[in-house]
Amino acid sequence: MSFPITRLRRLRKTASIRNMVRETEVNRDDLIMPYFVVPGENISNPIKSMPGNFQLSVDLLVKEVKDLLERTGIDKILLFGIPAEKDETGAVACQHDAIVPQAIRAIKEELPQVMIVADVCNCEYTTHGHCGTIVDGDVENDSTIKTLAAQSVTLAKAGADFIAPSDMMDGRVAAIREALDQNGFHNTPIMAYSAKYASAFYGPFRDAAESAPQFGDRSTYQMDPANGDEALREVETDLEEGADMVMVKPALSYMDIISRVKSTYNVPVVAYNVSGEFSMVKAAAANGWIDEQRLTKEILTSLKRAGADVIITYHAKEFVLSELEKGNRV
Repeated sequence: MSFPITRLRRLRKTASIRNMVRETEVNRDDLIMPYFVVPGENISNPIKSMPGNFQLSVDLLVKEVKDLLERTGIDKILLFGIPAEKDETGAVACQHDAIVPQAIRAIKEELPQVMIVADVCNCEYTTHGHCGTIVDGDVENDSTIKTLAAQSVTLAKAGADFIAPSDMMDGRVAAIREALDQNGFHNTPIMAYSAKYASAFYGPFRDAAESAPQFGDRSTYQMDPANGDEALREVETDLEEGADMVMVKPALSYMDIISRVKSTYNVPVVAYNVSGEFSMVKAAAANGWIDEQRLTKEILTSLKRAGADVIITYHAKEFVLSELEKGNRV
């Protein structure tokens, strides 16, 4: 050939070379495993639309988190609660003996080293399935943030390490920060669901959390999937109000948002690899269409490459176990 060839393939020649020059790796410290907790004892309800996931009573949840820690080394979890009874405003979640505070106390007593992120929202706790108090057919912003602030204090008192508001009300981060500070929780950080989109990817989660809206949808408070600039406004507002970490949810179709948030603000960014994203992989694998382990690793690596510092994913436990079985670093 009369022209020089740039031989980039030289650095792909062997596995050893590829490992040496690899730019992005996912390890167990990047991952948070979500769980769903229900009242009762010895309860393990399979979530049909999320294979391998369960609604667990507190006693079995403690055993599961212990197994997660011992077998994988993952020491970070996210908790969602399904109460015995619901109400119109979600006030049931503010009670000392609400289901998530019960779970937090039980886990902390047995496994104090586990970091617990407590989701803060009302959708699992309201009779109508929306994320706050309904007035004139829509979620009323300012009364809802009062409930969210009270719920956050209850969770902090129970021992939550992070408060994670997912409701998308305006001003909720400031209200929660003020309530936490007033109650002595100055050092309890907020992991805000800052850019949370009104997405079709949430379907299986709503089965798991029993939180589907009984009327309408959530498009008056969650973001339009078509908007990117608005996500930056949401993130900037949350940071100004006191958020310590910001989240983009969902993840796969929003890697451009993850990248923009990381490059614009250079703060810790969380990506939520949500239920629909998880279940699509499971369904394709069940049909023999894809290599589940390989695809899972590719998805998680792509999210981290896009700029995510932390990934919430239902794949967390299985991913780490598969990597350990292969003798890979994780």
